[in-house]
Formats: sequence, structure tokens, C-alpha cells
Amino acid sequence: MKFKVTVVGSGFVGATTAQRVFETGYADVVLVDIVEGKPQGIALDMLESGPVIGTDAQVTGANTYEKTANSDVVVITAGLPRKPGMSRDDLLLTNMKIVGSVTEEVAKYSPNSIIIVVSNPLDAMVQHALHVSGFSKERVIGMAGILDTARFRTFLSQELNVSVTNVSAYVLGGHGDTMVPLIGSTTVGGVPVAKLINSDRLEEIVQRTRDGGAEIVSLLKTGSAYYAPSAAVAQMVEAILLDRKEILPCAAYLEGEYGIRGLYAGVPIKLGSRGVEEIIEVELTDTESAALQASADSVQELVEIMAKA
Repeated sequence: MKFKVTVVGSGFVGATTAQRVFETGYADVVLVDIVEGKPQGIALDMLESGPVIGTDAQVTGANTYEKTANSDVVVITAGLPRKPGMSRDDLLLTNMKIVGSVTEEVAKYSPNSIIIVVSNPLDAMVQHALHVSGFSKERVIGMAGILDTARFRTFLSQELNVSVTNVSAYVLGGHGDTMVPLIGSTTVGGVPVAKLINSDRLEEIVQRTRDGGAEIVSLLKTGSAYYAPSAAVAQMVEAILLDRKEILPCAAYLEGEYGIRGLYAGVPIKLGSRGVEEIIEVELTDTESAALQASADSVQELVEIMAKA
């Protein structure tokens, strides 16, 4: 039995996510967008690559949600992208309306699905999707920590000229300027990173990680990152569909873990066929714990703005 994955939004992140999932061959994909012809054209082009890459999976484009019915996983990438000079938070109210309307359709046509939210500002959008969907907290998850951690690991591997596979790290907290790379538990080949890189240089790498998305936006001028984000989403989709029970940093709804209650924040979770199967509490330094709380406070501000809208 093939799985079914819906990707909402056929911009660069959505289309590339659809491609990554399609190329695995274990899931049929439905790509949804409001622009007539766009998802259909992308889907047809992608489908015609099947004989080359050797997959019999199907990919379909649609402007409405009927064809998405009974999806196992729905990825929401819809929303306005960032432009140079914009923060993720600048997108709040506009993307809130878009994500809310999409979530209503998802809940209607795929009531047993697991939702992965990618739209920015990520933590606020996934909180809104939970509220609108009525789903359990285990089935509404945000993609952010994997991407932020990948950026952190990339920069550390470049600094030390080692394989990225030798860098073990987590970036927690909100997907934005307040994200929290965990220096205390970051290792390279089992060696604490603080023993390999001096503190001033480490702080520069941490700041570059926080600015990772903005750096790409400023270079592209007319777009934002999509290769790394789509890879992160695909890893989450695979962990769910194949019940990998993989420990990954994702935005999950906390009910007291890490001292945070009633709010989404990026933390390590066990991700499997039921969605968030466990929240993993890693030991934090006092500084990291305070930074994580400050990050949660910034997300709370956005949630309160949405509540008043």
C-alpha cells in the first residue's frame, strides 16, 4: 500500500518538498495551489521524471482539496515568503489567514492525517493550525529545528573541516532570532565543541545560524531558502510514514516540558507513525534554559497578537 502525502503551496519549498517525497517512491503526492495550472504543470513535469529515476509513484496537481482526501501526511508551505528586510514575524497576520483556511480544508478531507507546518512565522503558524484543526497535539508539528540544526552543523563542519556527519548538535526554541543552539551538548567526533573552537568564534557561528535564513534571502533578493527546508520536511515525512521513531528537533506543543506550557517550541522529539510520540528533555545549562524561555516568550507575544486579530 502506497502512502499519500499532500503538499499545500507549489512555491519553491512546496515544489521541492513534493519532488523529494515523490522520488522516494513510497508515497503518492498531491500538490495543491490556488494558481490555476501551476500545480498541475509542476506535477506533470515531475511525474515524467519517474521513468528516469525509477519510481512508479504518482504526483497530481490540484487547485482544490478533493484529490487530497485521506492523506497520511499534509505539509503546509502556503503563505507569503520573506523579502529582504522582512522578519519572519512581519508575515504574521497575512499568513495566519492563509494557514487557517488551508487547515480547515485539511481537517475536512484528511481528518486522520498528521500536519507538518512550514509557513512562517513557524511557531505561531503551527499553534494556529492546532487550534483550527482540532487535532491532537501529537498530530500537528512544525518544521524548524531540523533546518536550524542543519545550518549550525554545516557552519561547524566548515569551521573545523570535518564531515557534517561527525557534528552532533541541537538547535531549540523558536524559528527566528531567538533560536537556541545548544553549545553545551554539541560535539564533534564526541569532543565538546567548546574545546575545539574558542568562545568568540563560536558565538559568531551561533549568530550566523540565527541569521541563516536572512543571509539567503539577502543573497537571492527575490526569494528565500528551499533546498534545505524541503530536505528537513522530507526527513520528517519519512520518519512518520516509515515509523522510524527518529529523534529530531521539531516544533512541538509543550505542556510543562522545559518549563513551557501551552505553547509550541522547538525541542527534540521522537517522531513516528503517531506523530510526536515523545518529547525528549535534554539537560540544559542555566544560560540555555533562560534563552529557551526567552524564545518561548517571543512566540507567546505572536500568539497573543493572533488571538486579538
